Amino acid sequence: MYVFILLTTFYSDVNSYTRMKFTALYDVHRGMGAKMIEFSGCMMPLEYIGTRDEHLAVRNSVGLFDISHMGEIEVYGKEAAFVCQWVTTNDISKLSNFQAHYTLLCNPEGGIIDDIIVYKISDEHFFICVNAVNTLKDYEWIKSEESKFKAIVVNKSPEYSQIALQGPNSQVLLSSVLKMDFSTLKRFFFQFVKWKDSNLIVARTGYTGEDGFEIFLPWNLAKELWDEIIEGGKSHGIQACGLGARDTLRIEMGYPLYGHEIEEDRNPFEAGLSSFVKFDKGGFIGKESLLGVIEKGIKKKLFGFEMVERGIPRQGYGIVKGEIILGAVTSGTLSPSLEKPIGMGYLKTDIYFDDEIEIEIRGTRRKAKIVSVPFYKKLAKEKRNGRDSRSA
Repeated sequence: MYVFILLTTFYSDVNSYTRMKFTALYDVHRGMGAKMIEFSGCMMPLEYIGTRDEHLAVRNSVGLFDISHMGEIEVYGKEAAFVCQWVTTNDISKLSNFQAHYTLLCNPEGGIIDDIIVYKISDEHFFICVNAVNTLKDYEWIKSEESKFKAIVVNKSPEYSQIALQGPNSQVLLSSVLKMDFSTLKRFFFQFVKWKDSNLIVARTGYTGEDGFEIFLPWNLAKELWDEIIEGGKSHGIQACGLGARDTLRIEMGYPLYGHEIEEDRNPFEAGLSSFVKFDKGGFIGKESLLGVIEKGIKKKLFGFEMVERGIPRQGYGIVKGEIILGAVTSGTLSPSLEKPIGMGYLKTDIYFDDEIEIEIRGTRRKAKIVSVPFYKKLAKEKRNGRDSRSA
């Protein structure tokens, strides 16, 4: 209950709605010349100097993101672990203290409510990061199960800012700024860090395919930490990055995004997320329906493709093969790392790698081919360059 007690006292006089509409870094972004857009009800930077350059900064040096629009939910109490085990598909019992994992919230029909990360502080205290657009929905969903257990579920989103530092130089930079060695912090582990008389949660997680960290901190401290990272990062090639680069980075890795690859009418098997469903852990919401999906078999599956002919695929564009309608694009972009158009979409399962398909782009069919994901394979790139691969 340590963090819960700590953070409930921060700046209660600040209006919660204002915090959700404008992050603590809004004025900073404007001052840096960012192009701002509304995303999930919050004003966020789309780009500063251009999505391509920001994207490549993350791949080659280090990028800094404001992701304070994300939601934070805490579950604490004697049976907090039972709540998390019941509402998610992954196995909470496998987590050690200060370890996190990716998991899903599913409805009773097996559809994906959201994809989330659960952080275990102790057997009686869990911290959950959820997608911005789903914060209230996820909170109400988890909260509705609270009465079945000896636990309390609290929406803490207005009290947190969240900053992501991503890229090959992220560890050295963050160690320098926070004056702590993060070289031994393993991927999907986290720790508390004392900074400016407050506790930060520093997690080695991210949404870019690069080594990196996500930092949860009191709302009012975001500007100070952001400024110190920007200043300390000048010698490391740091670049402030917006949502545009965040999207192109995750597409290159084949990472799903709610509202694109993930929706409540899609199940984990269609989305290629079966490894995050643990049937042997016991009961959880949606288990019986998901077992039924396995028994019946899936008819569509998420595939990656790259364009053979000119054209950039966008969400909603049709995917066809001859006269057969296969599906639609869920995400697409011109990959800055690969310098080619790539995309994802749900297609009939009798499609195979290297199969030729067509994307309907503004009324014209353009050739593409099915490829494996991730599109950007960092390990292969490092081997080609003669560099030792690193575990993130």
